[in-house]
Amino acid sequence: MTPPAQVAYDDVLRVWDEADGIPQIEHAWLFDHLMPIGGDPHGPALEGWTLLSALAARTERLRVGVMVTSNRFRPPAILAKIAATADVISGGRLEFGIGAGSRPDVPMARCEYAAHGLPFHDAGHAVGSLAEACTIIRRLWTDTAPFDFHGHYNQLTGAFGNPQPLQRPHPPILIGGQATPTLRVVAEHADRWNMPGGSIGKAIERSATLDRLCAEIGRDPAEITRSIVLPVSYDRPDDTRRTIRAALDGGFSHIVLTLPAPYPTGVARWVADTIIKPVSDEITVP
Repeated sequence: MTPPAQVAYDDVLRVWDEADGIPQIEHAWLFDHLMPIGGDPHGPALEGWTLLSALAARTERLRVGVMVTSNRFRPPAILAKIAATADVISGGRLEFGIGAGSRPDVPMARCEYAAHGLPFHDAGHAVGSLAEACTIIRRLWTDTAPFDFHGHYNQLTGAFGNPQPLQRPHPPILIGGQATPTLRVVAEHADRWNMPGGSIGKAIERSATLDRLCAEIGRDPAEITRSIVLPVSYDRPDDTRRTIRAALDGGFSHIVLTLPAPYPTGVARWVADTIIKPVSDEITVP
């Protein structure tokens, strides 16, 4: 994962281009913030979906996605169109990440809403509209005739998606978040669930809650891949490897390693050789 803030396009492209040729790296991610949430608050921040499409056109193998797009930023029918276009550009390599949006207790994240004239609703509104968005987006990707949608948060008339994504039935839906109301949306709609940081112990506890919520609606929790974002330490790779092992032991099979900027030369190869390979070798040893 290369957060596209406090960096230039060429910096991100360099890492993704290198990673595209390294089989041990299976996917690459951006984040979805309109302003930096760390470092210089007036520094550069590239828009996630525009950048993703550009990078998708410049890569051939990597699964690509935004970890995770904020449902607060774009109406769901517009987001479905954007994501379908990205899937077409990538040749069917999109991983569709979505979440309720920034928490109100993150001041730097909340600033971007006011700065761009976007409403910042309470958590109940954010989660309720996320559930509706997942329904709308999936229908736009799969329905073969126009439809109307009359929800509490969204009103659509004659909605129809064309072109639809290349992937069938649709790109994998990854929902990020850890609050119980969000996990209820995950249980109903997600193919993958992402734990956006925090301790491994907390991640395991939240994963158990997701199991329970799946059981309540009659869904097999094994259908949902467990994903987690973990920071990479360039100076302490042992710490990173140790955390990855703990996450794997806790049932998280989809590991997203976020790289701090600036990105060193050859960082993708370094991650593969210094972080991924030693952990993989341990797993494959009988």
